Amino acid sequence: MTVGPGPATPDAVRQSFVERLPAGWQPYARLARLDRPIGWWLLLLPCWWSAAIAARMAGQWPNVWVIMLLLVGAVAMRGAGSTWNDITDRDLDARVARTRGRPLPSGQVSVWQAFAFIALQAGVGLAIILQFNRFAVLMGMLSLLPVLVYPFMKRFTNHPQVVLGLAFAWGALMGFAIHLGTIPPAGWLLYLGGIAWVIGYDTVYALQDIEDDAIVGIGSTARAYGARVRIFIAAMFVLAAGFLGSALVMSGAGFLAWLGLVGLVVNLVWQVATVELDNPERALMLFRSNRNAGLVFFAGLVLDAVFARL
Repeated sequence: MTVGPGPATPDAVRQSFVERLPAGWQPYARLARLDRPIGWWLLLLPCWWSAAIAARMAGQWPNVWVIMLLLVGAVAMRGAGSTWNDITDRDLDARVARTRGRPLPSGQVSVWQAFAFIALQAGVGLAIILQFNRFAVLMGMLSLLPVLVYPFMKRFTNHPQVVLGLAFAWGALMGFAIHLGTIPPAGWLLYLGGIAWVIGYDTVYALQDIEDDAIVGIGSTARAYGARVRIFIAAMFVLAAGFLGSALVMSGAGFLAWLGLVGLVVNLVWQVATVELDNPERALMLFRSNRNAGLVFFAGLVLDAVFARL
């Protein structure tokens, strides 16, 4: 099979470094979503939130080495999960305008090549997780369960975002596992907040695909709630704010952490107020804004952990 660069999907970042890679590498970079970094950012942020909160609870400085390992692990596992998703969805992707240019449905990469690429990325993820304690290793392994199941959910339910939330918010548990060797109540509350956040922002993202999803029979919360989808998104974001705030209470967080949460909540309110059900470009822009909102929350958590040590 001849592997060529192929077209980028419509939601890819334009003029990214992926377009400057050798032609034979580009399909693999797109399988890993390296041209769409928002995915690994959104997977990473709950990891960083939990690492900052857990460090504070343990009376430690935020650990830069842990933060960097989590970054590399998130990029690798986001890539592996996306490759698995593309393998399972290759026939559906060929029927959807936004995804038919992906490497598998467009024929740039074979299924066996994609499986080999999963093994490579998973190997990187395994090397990262083995740097931590046994409980963290176990929690990292368990994170694979929702990742494996998620691609099939859209065929059976209009709420696949729930399973996506279980997968993408898993990092909210990992920082506690790494720093404390257990998951305290604050960790479970952070996880629940992360799940609600993921369901909300991925519903915004799914607004881009309502028409194509209806044609091929793919379920999503955007389709399920139709004209009431704004109310559903608002409900998820309210739950997210409530659970995240409860996690701060249970962890004994200080003012700076709460200030970071306020910054996140302001973004969530803005998304609900300005989302347009028939404007895919705006939906993509609002979806991507969750990265900066999550970073604001992380900055507040880090500063709170630092000032607690002074």
